[in-house]
Amino acid sequence: MYNPTVARLTYRALLGRRRAAILFVLPALLIVISLAVRAFSGADDQVTSDVLGGFAIATMVPLIGVIAGTGAIGPEIDDGSIVYLLSKPLKRPSIILTKLTVAIAVTMAFSAIPTLVAGLILNGNGGQIAVAYTIAALVASIAYSALFLLLGTVSRHAVVIGLVYALVWEALFGSLVPGARTLSVQQWALALAQKVAGQDAVSSDVGLPLAVVLLVAVTCVATWYAGRRLRSLTLAGEE
Repeated sequence: MYNPTVARLTYRALLGRRRAAILFVLPALLIVISLAVRAFSGADDQVTSDVLGGFAIATMVPLIGVIAGTGAIGPEIDDGSIVYLLSKPLKRPSIILTKLTVAIAVTMAFSAIPTLVAGLILNGNGGQIAVAYTIAALVASIAYSALFLLLGTVSRHAVVIGLVYALVWEALFGSLVPGARTLSVQQWALALAQKVAGQDAVSSDVGLPLAVVLLVAVTCVATWYAGRRLRSLTLAGEE
């Protein structure tokens, strides 16, 4: 189902000069913050958890997911170039799965790796905190990529909607409002981090079994519906 040609074109679109520069900003900022915090406060597990949970997982990962997920297909739909891709003898699920794979890979590279590096800088992986948050970033990257890829197929304002979701729902409501936490990818990912590092180091309001079910369900449903939307787009173009 993976198509190397589609993957190459998608990587080229996502890692173009302008978009790649945007992708590097947040990871670079996380590393700078981590260096400054370590220099001023030393190695502290609670501070490490606050930085990785408050900035890396709550802000950086969803924002990078927005850029990679919507950018994998949204611009092609907006400018009409998707028609050329759809005119090729390619199965629509293959196109979606390939673009999702690329979006996941890019999101993981620009979020999970910096999270691990930041954690090692902050406390040298004391209490497995760096590894725990890295796992959370990896898992969240999959769900965010699927959600935002779907968003790119259903709206021409996918980036704006994605930013609102990432900044308002995930970073604000998902962290502060108890009822909203259950419906937050951030909290689902933190449930896995909590399993690795322990409840004292990482906090999540969602139990691990429910978190795993929701992560898998959201990823699968979003991917399936994105493929369905792409089929509808093809039919509309042919009519």
